[in-house]
Amino acid sequence: MKTTLAARRVKSRVFFVSAAIILVTSLAQCALRGFGSAEVRQMVLVHLSWVASFVLLGVGVRSGHMTPGTPGPMSGLACLVSLTQLTLLTGGVESPYLVTLVSVPLLVSMFTPDLWLPTLVSLVAMLGALLVINLLEGLPPRTFLPQMLAYGGIGGIGFYAGRSYRKLRRAEQLAQEERLQALERLAESERLRRHAENERADMERLMMVGQLAAGVAHEVNNPLAFVKSNLHYLQRALTSTDRPADVAELHELLDETHQGVLRIQRIITDLRQYSHPMGTPEQEGSPRAAMEEARRLALSRLHSHSEVVLDVPEVLPNVRLGQRYLMQVLLNLLLHAARALEETDPERPARILLKAWRTAHDVQVVVEDNGPGIPQDMLPRLFDPFFTPPCSTKGAGLGLALCREYVLRVGGTLTAENRPEGGARFILTLNQSSASCSPSRET
Repeated sequence: MKTTLAARRVKSRVFFVSAAIILVTSLAQCALRGFGSAEVRQMVLVHLSWVASFVLLGVGVRSGHMTPGTPGPMSGLACLVSLTQLTLLTGGVESPYLVTLVSVPLLVSMFTPDLWLPTLVSLVAMLGALLVINLLEGLPPRTFLPQMLAYGGIGGIGFYAGRSYRKLRRAEQLAQEERLQALERLAESERLRRHAENERADMERLMMVGQLAAGVAHEVNNPLAFVKSNLHYLQRALTSTDRPADVAELHELLDETHQGVLRIQRIITDLRQYSHPMGTPEQEGSPRAAMEEARRLALSRLHSHSEVVLDVPEVLPNVRLGQRYLMQVLLNLLLHAARALEETDPERPARILLKAWRTAHDVQVVVEDNGPGIPQDMLPRLFDPFFTPPCSTKGAGLGLALCREYVLRVGGTLTAENRPEGGARFILTLNQSSASCSPSRET
């Protein structure tokens, strides 16, 4: 609606401006001829009627009461009648207005650029007006036919130019429609892509749930099997009358059963910790205190010939990870390194290096061991839930996954790589706490 109104305003403005130009030029010409003669007064009346017709056409276009194809032919008719009268009043074939008749098809083409029929009709009417003027002057055909051919050629050029303009405009409209269609296809493609991504994400979540379920079933099934076996043996031993029960053997079975139940409990606890967020992820922790406590706990679980070397500066800022979670992450990394060394064949003494340093905004902690390293095909899956190396017989496969989950929740990183000289290296990077973020030199 707004576009149509704006177009009508532009077209009506063309009629008003044209009427003003006709009025000014007519007054100037009449002033040069003098207003006292009857011929000049007649010219004034013709010009005023011409101006009035253009004003009425402009008002009709602005109000919207005229169809789009009407203003062009009406303006051509007004120009043709007015110019023919002026030509006859000012000398016929000798009139200066005679040459202006050729502009009528051009004016019609300007007022109706989207239609070709009004321009063609005005061209034929212009040639007819020339024929009438020359016949009224009594000129022979051999005299005025060349003039009509010349004027017809100029009008034909105007007709062809209008036709070319219409083709160009139509081509632009088609190009615009194609662009809009391309944008619609692009939007549809983007919608389908997002839909496919959502479906893929749903499938990945389902696959993860399946993997978790399969992992839990596998990890729980082993201890559950010997718990059931031990309970069955205990029941049969206590109810048997053939031979008395061995108390020491029963205590041993009870201990094994208790360990199996505790193993199932640890698996469920690890799974719950993995699937639920931490309570206070922004809690601060001291890396040095956590490293010392993790080292002490790790040594209590390792063989006597194992060694954990601590390399940490005296002053180390706190990090954005709670002390309990930070200690658990470091202890899991130390025990993972120790298990890797214990499961090597032949078994070698464990030497684990635990070191840390401060950077501009972070604290980095590195755990290195002298073991065989991590197979390259296992590196991408090392932190996946329930992933354990084929040769490993310990652990539920949730320790490293939990470690990375704790670290990621506070904006840190945990990566693994192999050392060039042999062995594995875990790199833990944690953001300094707000109270410790003062600029310092890297240690």
